[in-house]
Parts: sequence; structure tokens; C-alpha cells
Amino acid sequence: MIPTITAFECSPDRGRGLARDMRVRWALEEASQPYDVRLVSFDAMKEAAHLALHPFGQIPTYEDGDLVLFETGSIILHIAEQDASLLPKAAKPRARAITWMFAALNTVEPPILDLMTARIIENDKPWAQERLPLVMDRIRVRLAQLSARLGDAEWLEDAFSAGDLMMVSVLLRLRMSGLLDEYPNVAAYVARGEARPAYQRAFAAQLKVFTDRA
Repeated sequence: MIPTITAFECSPDRGRGLARDMRVRWALEEASQPYDVRLVSFDAMKEAAHLALHPFGQIPTYEDGDLVLFETGSIILHIAEQDASLLPKAAKPRARAITWMFAALNTVEPPILDLMTARIIENDKPWAQERLPLVMDRIRVRLAQLSARLGDAEWLEDAFSAGDLMMVSVLLRLRMSGLLDEYPNVAAYVARGEARPAYQRAFAAQLKVFTDRA
């Protein structure tokens, strides 16, 4: 049976690869796993049928027979557990790759999402311009730490894994901010992730949803 994921019918990112279904598409492409996509509208995401799949009314969801998952971290971990190219078979490298997945979601992504909130949702507040530099500095702290850990290595560990997939996906949200350019090795790391054929296939599939509806 081919798994089905859900994605925005009309994505706010206009097909730039930032919607969270992109992360799941990328993982499925890396695993050479065929999949179907069911597009949902913002209204449909709040209806009972979708809430039965995702109690918080978001995307993506993942359905494979009677297995239903939500949250990208959970979905990608499930996909990766079935493919050695995303999670090593050896116990210790496998645990390290999973640790990097958690680090991407729990340590690196929160200040990045805070930047998006500050620029899009709070930009009309009287204190917004004072807060923005503080938010950006918090991101710089994380980028500096990641840069030091990465050094001149190609990937976070010995080989590309689901940890890199998640970390690159998170960092791509900084593409338009200019912050990545301050850390050349991190920018190069992100570029290597984007250059992977599986990423390119996933990006093209997500972009096609937008262009077909434009």
C-alpha cells in the first residue's frame, strides 16, 4: 500500500519549499518510497475528517493502512526507521542521527520561527523594531554553535541522515533573512542538502501544486 500525506491546497509559501509537507516529501524521496498526496484547504483542515487525522488541524499527516501519524518529526522518524540511507543500522550512529533530528526541531527551529512571527505577525506592533534585533541575535547564537560543530565536515555525522534532512529543512527558513550568509560553512551545508536529487524531486513536486493552481 502506498502511503498518503496531506499538504496545503494553497500553500502560504507559494511553492518555495517551506511548508512542512516538504520535509516528509524529501524523506520519502530519499527512501525511494512512492506516495500519494491529498491536498486540503484551510477550511478543510478545521473539519472533523481532518481533525481525526491531526487533532491540531495542521499539515502534514501520514496515512499508511490503519497507521495515521502527524508531526513531521514523528513521520520522518517512522520513514527513516525503514531505510538505512536515513538512519544507520548501527545503534550508536543511529542514536546520533535521531539526536540531531531532535536538536533541529527543539533547539534550532524555535528562534527561527520566532523571527517569522516577529516579521509577519507582530510587525505592526510599536515594539516590533526593537524586538527584531534580539530575535536575530538569538538565531546567531545557534548558528554560531552549529557552525563550530560542523566545521569543514560535509554532514553532521559521517554520512547524510534524517538528522541532516531535518536540520537543513529548518535552516532553509532563513534563506531570505541573510543570516545564513554570516556562516559560510552552514550556508554551504544547506546548499549541499538542497542539491541532493531527492530534495530536488520533492521541491519540484511541491512547487507543481502552486504552479498548477496559479
